[in-house]
Amino acid sequence: MSTAHLAATAVAAAMASFSAAVSLLGTPWAERSLTDYGVPRSWWTWLGVAKAAGAAGLLAGLVVPFIGVMAGIGLVLYYAGALVTVVRAHRFAHIPAPLVFAVPVVCALLLGRGRAC
Repeated sequence: MSTAHLAATAVAAAMASFSAAVSLLGTPWAERSLTDYGVPRSWWTWLGVAKAAGAAGLLAGLVVPFIGVMAGIGLVLYYAGALVTVVRAHRFAHIPAPLVFAVPVVCALLLGRGRAC
């Protein structure tokens, strides 16, 4: 495991954890965005739990690589869904947000496989 892989994984896990905390704690600006995007309120907790599980999985993947790969794939799919949700809501200025969270995850996946990011 390289230092770059470790750093990318730590950054990706920290960003996913932050996003999960914001969702689970119900910060007003996050709730406003989710409402604007048309995400049903009943989903909010589960979306936060999914991000928290992804962050934990990335860290567990430092010990058991298969878990990290599965968590990384799950987070990439999550952020792809977030991108679709933002576009569907016609909030085009918000398109960079899910991409900013997805990039470290993709880098961690690539670096874990011995590829450059």
